[in-house]
Amino acid sequence: MAPVAPQVARGAAATARAVLHHTGTLPRATFTFRADTLAVMLRSIILAAARSSRMEKLVATAPVSRNIVSNYVAGTRTEDALRVTRELVEGGLKVTLDYLGEDTFHTHQAEATRDEYLRLLASLRADGLTPAAEVSVKLSALGQRFDEEMSVRLAEEICAAAETSGTTVTIDMEDHTVTDTTLDAIHRLRETYPGTGAVLQSYLRRTEADCREFAAKGSRVRLCKGAYAEPESVAYQSRLDIDRSYVRCLNALMRGDGYPMLATHDPRLVEIGIDRAKWFDRGPHSFEFQMLYGIRPEEQRRLADEGYQVRVYVPYGDEWYGYLMRRMAEKPANLGLFLRSLGRKV
Repeated sequence: MAPVAPQVARGAAATARAVLHHTGTLPRATFTFRADTLAVMLRSIILAAARSSRMEKLVATAPVSRNIVSNYVAGTRTEDALRVTRELVEGGLKVTLDYLGEDTFHTHQAEATRDEYLRLLASLRADGLTPAAEVSVKLSALGQRFDEEMSVRLAEEICAAAETSGTTVTIDMEDHTVTDTTLDAIHRLRETYPGTGAVLQSYLRRTEADCREFAAKGSRVRLCKGAYAEPESVAYQSRLDIDRSYVRCLNALMRGDGYPMLATHDPRLVEIGIDRAKWFDRGPHSFEFQMLYGIRPEEQRRLADEGYQVRVYVPYGDEWYGYLMRRMAEKPANLGLFLRSLGRKV
């Protein structure tokens, strides 16, 4: 993807300066009801495909899949994750690594995930890649859905290994049904490992209040939009409402004493983040931007070159299908390549 043109960046900055920091209002001109409705419908279809075993088999064997997957996923092995991490760190970027796997239903699977993270953290330390590289962990991959206590215990072991390796852990957020239990687990983990990061999603109606609660001194909080199919009763549905919520949440985090981690690829929200940091007298080392591996790499480097902290979310492992489908849901234009390839196989 081409870097953001200067005139686009200036326009985004002008938009940012026009934002009222108390309301988080964004202009309506770029959104229409029709576009939002179609986007929500397509996003729901893609997320439904993420749960289809038949679609997973088709996608996994499609000729185009390997090339597209390699754009977003480091690879399947620990060595692949280390190679990509080394390249990014040498380029002046920070990294958070996610070993792909969700909805574990057996203890041996959860323990295998724990073991992989322990292996990864030891390797990061041996290769001198910490503290620039940390890890992101989903509690569902540690058995949260069938044994919450076990998932927290295994997460504690990962946090202990991270501390020994000189780095940190961020606990990923998933769908709204586990929001409370995940935040409770983070509170517990922070009693011993205060650097444990939390993730909050702006499409949930509750998140602005959560941001105020988690904006305490030393609290690391990743703010993202969210990538799961959620009911309207708990989540905003339109892009405009989600973006407005993002800005309100961003303000709450910037106003607090914590360490905001702004996960967005939207040039408007990036510029708003920079603007809000200045408004609240924050230096470039008091917060960071986070972007996904393979998405807007030129922008990642541009921000880093300008002195901002930029962390790249790097997934790896065999269970890449669900992750990839959520990336498609976030950017439905990517779906066309898959549909054309799959059509030749049916």
